[in-house]
Parts: sequence; C-alpha cells; structure tokens
Amino acid sequence: MPLVITWMTVPDWMQVLATAPAHATWIACMTGFAWGFGAIMFGQGVSAIGISMSNTVVLATSASLGSLFPIWLLAPERLHQPQGQAIIAGTIVGIAGIAMCGYAGLLREKSQANDKEAVRGEMVGHARPIAVGLLLCAGAGILSAVLNIGYSSAQPLLSAAMRHGYTSFGGSNVIWLLMLTSGAVPNLIFCGYLLSRNGSWAKYWAPKCSVFYGLTLLMGLLWGGDIFLYGFASPKIGRLGPAIGWPLKLIAGLMAANVAGYLAGEWKLTRARDRRWMTLGLLVLLAAIVTLGWASTLQ
Repeated sequence: MPLVITWMTVPDWMQVLATAPAHATWIACMTGFAWGFGAIMFGQGVSAIGISMSNTVVLATSASLGSLFPIWLLAPERLHQPQGQAIIAGTIVGIAGIAMCGYAGLLREKSQANDKEAVRGEMVGHARPIAVGLLLCAGAGILSAVLNIGYSSAQPLLSAAMRHGYTSFGGSNVIWLLMLTSGAVPNLIFCGYLLSRNGSWAKYWAPKCSVFYGLTLLMGLLWGGDIFLYGFASPKIGRLGPAIGWPLKLIAGLMAANVAGYLAGEWKLTRARDRRWMTLGLLVLLAAIVTLGWASTLQ
C-alpha cells in the first residue's frame, strides 16, 4: 500500500529522494525500523497483561511523547506560547481519558471473570509477571511515539517533494514509504519465526479460510488509510501539525474502538459502575479532542 500510494501521488519519488537531504532519509528509515519493534512489543504486551491495560499504557505513553517531542523539534519557542500550552493541556486531558477507559476495561474484565461466554479472549497468550508486561507496553508506547517523532524529523523529505511540484500529501507519502517499509522488516522476520516455531504455516491454506483473508486485507487497508489520512491532514494544521494531529489521531481511534465495543455487546454483562467509568472516559476524550482542535487555531 505505501508503494502504490506513493507512486500514484509522486511518480518520480526516487528522484525526490535523490535530491532530499540524506539525513532525513536515514532518520525516516531508522525510526521506522525502531517502530517495527514497537509493534512486536505491543503484541507481546497484549499477550502478557491483556488488551485493556496494555492499550492504556501504550496509548498514554505514545500520545504524550509523540506530541511533546515534535514541539521541541519543530518549534521549541512555542512551548511557552498559547498554542504550545493548549497542545500540552489537550494531551494531558487525553491521557486522563485514556486512563479512565483503561480502568473501565479492567473493571469489565473483573465483572466478566466468572462468565466464560462473556470473556472474548482478552488474554490471547500465556500470562506473564505484571512487571514484564508493563515493561513491554512501556517500550511499545515509546517506540510507537518514535513513528511520529521520525515523521516530524523527516519533514525535509516533504519539502523536497514540494520543490518538485508535488503536494504536501505526496511529500508525506514519501516519508511513509520509507518508514512503513522499514517497520515491516522486523515484523515479517518475527512473524516468520513464530510461524516456523509453532508449525502454523499450514493455517494459511486451511479449509474455509478465505473470509479471514478478506478481513485481514480490510484491516490492513483501514490501518494504512489511517496513516495516510494523518499524513494528508497534518501539514494542513500548520507547523505543529504532528504535535496536534498525533494525540488527536490516537484519542479519536480509542473513542471509536470503545464505542464499537459497546455496540457489539462487550459491556452487556458488566456493572453500572463499570459503564459509568467508560462513559466518563469517553467524555474526557471528547474534551481532549475539542482542546486540541482549539489549539490548531492558535497559530
């Protein structure tokens, strides 16, 4: 998907890379490669301590670091100006909402612990010591933020594409081509190792698996679409687009996931207190979205 979209929007992307600063290309490749290890750690963290707690730690870490570092990189002087302060405030409110949603998820797991039909595989692997799980999730959160830090640091690639007459969207796609391709390398190697160790290659041609191929491809297209839409919108917000857009993207995604889970019946066997915490968390996340949206107008 990165290669196709980049080719469609920047046909001579190789020429763009040839004229762009070499350090920007290296930054995009190396941060993308590091982010790939973050994705692996996230999967291991979910396996260790469950979906709710792992998502809370990862998203809170990624939202905070992925917002603050771009300000320091792109416009450190704005940290003490109204826009920088509004971004920090919106990010803090978002982290509070993430924590509330995570706490609600933990309460839900406890409420459903005695009902095996209600528990939908929160633990997708074997349990590990809580300290190990938290370290994995903290590492995943830091390396997830590296994706946005790398995108912010590789902005000279976007500028190079615009000098060739392409749009900022096309320039962002050149950055994503390098970062996502580099991030795929450790993921493919690790998945290949697991498939070989577990002897599970044969599941790819198991009977009646075509529907899972379709769902998997749809997941990849939707996730990739999310990244490319972020690359389209971020430059339009202004110089601090990555600092505003990153926490906004994570918060909106978490809201959508929780609303979808509620509509799918994941909360039907929980206590009223559990649902109140989730509702409060969603309201706080909505407040964070409003705050970050307001910050984008303070240029």
